[in-house]
This record gives sequence, C-alpha cells and structure tokens, in this order.
Amino acid sequence: MTYDAPIMHTQIEVRLDDDERAAADAAAVFTVFREVESTANEWLPGSALAAVNAGAGGPTVPIPDDLRALLREGLDASALTGGAFDVTWAALWGLWDWDRPVLPAQEAVADRLPHIGWARVELTEAGVRLPDAEMRIGLGGIAKGWALDRAAEVLRARGRDHFLLSAGGQVYAAGDYTVGIRDPRGDAPFATLAVHDASVSTSGDYERFFLVDAVRYHHLLDPRTGWPARGLRSATVICAEATLADALSTAVMVLGPERGLALAEDLPGVEAVLVGEDGRVYVTSAAPLVALRRATP
Repeated sequence: MTYDAPIMHTQIEVRLDDDERAAADAAAVFTVFREVESTANEWLPGSALAAVNAGAGGPTVPIPDDLRALLREGLDASALTGGAFDVTWAALWGLWDWDRPVLPAQEAVADRLPHIGWARVELTEAGVRLPDAEMRIGLGGIAKGWALDRAAEVLRARGRDHFLLSAGGQVYAAGDYTVGIRDPRGDAPFATLAVHDASVSTSGDYERFFLVDAVRYHHLLDPRTGWPARGLRSATVICAEATLADALSTAVMVLGPERGLALAEDLPGVEAVLVGEDGRVYVTSAAPLVALRRATP
C-alpha cells in the first residue's frame, strides 16, 4: 500500500506491506514529518527555528531538544564538508527569486557573505545564539533527511522492517529495494541502485531554476560565493543515515565533480553517483549500481 501527504513543501510517500496496521503506521510517519516541520521550518511563523532567526544578534534563544539535536547534526555536516554545506546559508534569503529570471546585483550578494559562517553559531544546552544580527539558519538541506531517519525509527518500533519512505528527491529503504536516479535532462532514470537499509538522496539543478542568456541559475547556492553551484547537474549520495545523505548531496553539488567524488570516497559507508555539466557520470568505487547509462548530454 502507498500512502501520501503534502508536508514540508513536498509530497511524502509511505509504502508498506498491506495489513490492518498499515494506515495507522503511515499516519505515524506523517506525524513525524509534521513535528519536524513545526519545529525546524524557518519559514513557518511560530516555529522554534523562526524564533532563533528572529533573535539573531541578541542573547541565547532556548530551543527544544529535537531542534538542538537536528542543529547539532547540521553543524557537524557543515564541519565535515568544510562549509560546502552550511546551515547559515540563509543569510542569502531574499536575493534570489526562482519564479522571476532576475539576477541579484553582485554587490548585494557580496554584502551578505560576511554573515555566513557555521562556526560562529553558538549551540549550548541553554539554546542557540547567533552573534550577528544578519545571520540566519536554514535547515531545508537536512530537515527532510532528519525526518526520514526519525520516521524509520518509528516504523521499526512498530514492528516493521520492510518499507520505503520518500520525501521529494530522497528515499529511505528498509529492506531490499531498487531505486532509480533521474536523468537531470530527461524523464527516465539513467541509473538504478540496489539498496538495503539505506537512504538515497539526490540534489539537482533541475527542480528550481531559471535561465538568463542561456545560463542556468538554480536554487543550490554555494554558501562561499552566494551564487548557484557549478560543475554538476545532479549529485546522488547513498548511505545508511538519511540525515547525512541529505546534507552530503547538497555539499557534493557545491564541491563539484572531482572534490565531491573525493569527499564521498573518503567517508566510510558513503557512495555517490554524479552527473557533470556535460552529462558525464562519476561514480564512487563501491556504488551499488544495477544499471548505468550515459546521462543526456
């Protein structure tokens, strides 16, 4: 059975064996996603994260334990990737509107860069403090993965060991599944993976973008420059933890093909399939590929 619900600005899907508990178990998954959204959605008025951003430049803002744990994961991922993934990228809010093909002024982007820097976030047992009034935290690049991990825990606690969860461009597969990777310039998968108790997360330049003078400007911003990342059309990361896979797929897009592939190779239990700007495919040495063809040039 497949159940779905619109949460966290995407469609959440739950695939379970058909039995008398399926509907209740799917509802439990949706509850997890709604709880994460209500806490960690920076755009949601009244959320704990919105309160943190509103208090930037002031004293420490108390936060609930679940947001503290998620933010800790985000800061760890920021450190692991050398800032290619950075939870404070949200200082760039308002500069880019993906519904309007208008480029921000270079000076405006440059003015925001000093307010980005994950290492300046002060996370303690008392809460979180942003020392700069213009700093902002955005967890959109990791929150869905966090929710997937929490939902998988809930389903296992309810006695399930075979299920598939999907949240936008990311899945969590408990048991054995074959997962396709979308061709960034086509509709059909260009690769398929055999995964077991793992998450597959894909970030790409094709979901939200506009063209100016035949140049594609997409929503995956390099926090070091303030401009869309270059070098890859898509980055797919496979690992046991959905939270880490979510953050790494974003980071690899920012790092580009060579450095992104090297990062994935260096991390134990992490594999990647990347598509370069010319359609060339890059694959880590132990990626669980079932089939692979060249992506659309």
